[in-house]
Formats: sequence, structure tokens, C-alpha cells
Amino acid sequence: MVAFGLVAALATTTTGALAFREARNGVLQQSQDAVIGQLRAQVGRLAPELAYPPSQEVLRQFAADVARAEPSGTWRVLATYRGFSETSVPDDPFDELTPAVREAVGSRLATVFQRVRSGGRTSLVVGMTVTFASPARLPTPSGIQVFLTVPQISEQASVDALVTAVERATVPALGIAVLLALFAARGVLRPVRALRRATRSIAEGHLDTRLDVNGSDELADLSHTFNETAAALEQSVAELRAMEARARRFAADVSHELRTPLAAMSAVTDVLDEEAARLDPDTATAVRLISEETVKLARLVEDLMEISRFDAGAAVLHLDEIDLAESIRRTLASRGWSDTVETVLPGPDELRGRVDPRRLDVVVANLVGNALRHGARPVRVRLSAGVSAAVSAVIEVTDSGPGIPEDVLPHVFERFYKSDRARTRTEGSGLGLALAEENVRMHGGTVRAANRPTGGAVFTVELPLRRDESPRENPS
Repeated sequence: MVAFGLVAALATTTTGALAFREARNGVLQQSQDAVIGQLRAQVGRLAPELAYPPSQEVLRQFAADVARAEPSGTWRVLATYRGFSETSVPDDPFDELTPAVREAVGSRLATVFQRVRSGGRTSLVVGMTVTFASPARLPTPSGIQVFLTVPQISEQASVDALVTAVERATVPALGIAVLLALFAARGVLRPVRALRRATRSIAEGHLDTRLDVNGSDELADLSHTFNETAAALEQSVAELRAMEARARRFAADVSHELRTPLAAMSAVTDVLDEEAARLDPDTATAVRLISEETVKLARLVEDLMEISRFDAGAAVLHLDEIDLAESIRRTLASRGWSDTVETVLPGPDELRGRVDPRRLDVVVANLVGNALRHGARPVRVRLSAGVSAAVSAVIEVTDSGPGIPEDVLPHVFERFYKSDRARTRTEGSGLGLALAEENVRMHGGTVRAANRPTGGAVFTVELPLRRDESPRENPS
């Protein structure tokens, strides 16, 4: 619009200026031609009657007779002959006459003219040499020069009227051009704005968004292409979602179907563990191996079931106000880690909050278990208040191992992610950190992994401390 307005203003101004110049030149040319023609006619009529060589009185009378050619009395005439001069108006200084006009009249027989601005007004100065006809019918200069000055008051008024007319025509023309620019810009920007809103709508997940296609110009082609792209994207996303749903349902169904035979296998392995001491060494080793692998498989199935609940949005928080430090002590004690893991915990009831005790136990257990398996002792758990004890609590789990490789850090919370240097086959399911992240996120908190400057990995959990909130469903 700005560019269109500038072009319109430039075009309007240029057109007005050209029209003004041509009209002005026409007005001045017409006036100039009329004055010169009238002067020539008057001089041609009076010249044959002049006494030659003229006296000053004859020159004065000649100048006055030439001036009377204009009935309105606006002409002022100067007549010169060999160093003396007379004017039609006594004591007229004739300031408008310039040396250039004098020199031009003295050097040629043609009539010359010049527009001169003096005293705030414009005058037309005309000069010519009086000639006589020679026997050879050629004009012969008489030595008498006539100069005329005419104030161009009416011409100036006409020019001023032209300026006013151009201004009055330019402003409406510019206004009309701006209105046209507005309509043109609106016609272009309306589909562009619609495209922007549709793009934003698709970015927000509304894949059924479509544009109305009107006309057959480039914007209509763009809208049609957008609709085709959105339809293809919607179809692709729908297929991906269907595949993801089938995969989730498959994992959930498999996990559910495995629970019954695993329960039976666990019961059998428990009996075999009790009899392992009375079996021969090779059989006892095989029994213990089967028992360990059965426990790992049962844990993997439970983790898969939990992940399936998160994916399906069926996980629910059961909040209870508890002493966070005491909850962490119970988690460590239930797994036999009390003597293995160092703790830095506040005193009883110093840091309380509404959390899901079971999910907090899963978070702490998975982070500490990961540190024990992949790090090195000592492993330390530290609980502290966040910026304000009424706002959040911070749990830090650190180890003294080699730390996490930089290329692994962005992926540590991914499901089943393994690094050749950081993880081989262990007793972990590969879902522990992913479950920890899901449980922390469900509480509205955050979990981060990093390396300590002094060596070892550090996992930092920040949990908001609710006071009067009721249980809520998983926001995912």
C-alpha cells in the first residue's frame, strides 16, 4: 500500500506539474505573441512618419505614440537613438531593461524579449530596432531602438489559477488512488490473512482446516494447493495415529496377556528357588538364571503396562499430603539401599506437599537404580526446597561415575534408548528413566539430566508442592 501510494502520488504530482507547465507556457506564449505583434504593428505604422534623424522631442513623442497602442495604459516604452533616450512616462528609470536585452537588440534586427521578475512581479520586456526599406527592398537599421515593458498581472493571475486548479485536481486524484490502493490491498491481503489463520489453525492441530477458493488467480491457486496439502497431511497424520494406536494397543494387549503366564512362572520359580540348595550345582545355576530372567520379564511387563496407561491417557494421580523426606527414606529402605545410598534430607515435616506417593516412589527408585547400575558409588540423594518451600521441592540424584556422554544426554529419557558406551544389557528394562519423566511431568514438574563439573551424572527433579488440589488426570 505504501509503495502503491507513493507511485500514485508521484504519478499524480508529475502529471499535474506537466499539465501546469504546458498550460503556463501556453498562457505566456499567447500573451507574448500578442504583445510582440501589437508592438510591431504600431512601430511599423509610426516609423514612416518619423523625422530622421530624430530629435529628443521626436523620440519622446514616438515613445508616447507607441505606448498608446495599449488602451489600458499598461505599456511603458523607451526609445533610444545614438546615446540619448526618451520614455513614454517622464523620469521613468526603466529598471526592467537588462544589458542582455540591450546587447541582443543592438546585434540583430529580430525582435527579442525577456521575462523579468522585479519588485515581486513579472514583466515582459520586448526590444526591437526600427528599420527603413532600402532601394533593394531590404530592411535597413535606422539606429532607433524601441524597448517595451508590460506587467504580466493578468497572466500571473491565470498562472495562479492554474496552480489552484492543479492542486484541487491532484488532491482528489491522490485520494482516489489511495482508495484504490486500499481496495487492491484488501483484495490481496484478505486471502493472505485467511491463509495465515488456516496455517496457524493447522499448527494447533486442527488438520481439517480448509480455505475457500474464489476466482482463478495466483492466490486462488495457492489456496487450492494449501487445501490439497492440508488434506494430504490430515490423511498422513490419521494413518500415523492409527498405526500408533494399533502399536499401543498391541503392546498393552501383549503385556496384559503375559501377566497370567508370568504369574504362573513366578510361582514355579519361587518353588524352584527354595529347592535350589538341594539340586546339583549345574541345575541350581540354571534355576537361579531362570528365576532372575523371570523377575526381569515381569518387571518389563509391568513397565510396559504403565507406559501404555500413560499413552492412553488413563494414568491418574492420587494426591496425598506427605513428608517428602520420609517418603524418600521408605523408598530406599524397601529396596535395601539405605546403607548404599547417601542422603541429604531435611528434618521431619520440614518439607511437605501433595504428591502421589506411589509415583514419587517410582521416580526416586528409577533414578537411584539408574545411578547404581550405570554410575559409580557413592550415590547421593539430596532433597531441598525450591525458590520457596511453598512453591516447589527439588530432588537431586548424583553418582561418582564417568558421567553421561554428551551425545547421549539428549536421549537419556527416551524409551529403550541404549548407547554402546553407556549401556549394555543389564537388569534394567530400558523404560525406567522414561517412566520417571512421565511421572514427574504428570505432577506438573520437570526432570533434567546433566554432568557434574567434578565428575558423575546428576538428575534434578523439580516438583510443585500443591496444598489444596484434588487428584487430576494425566494432562497428556
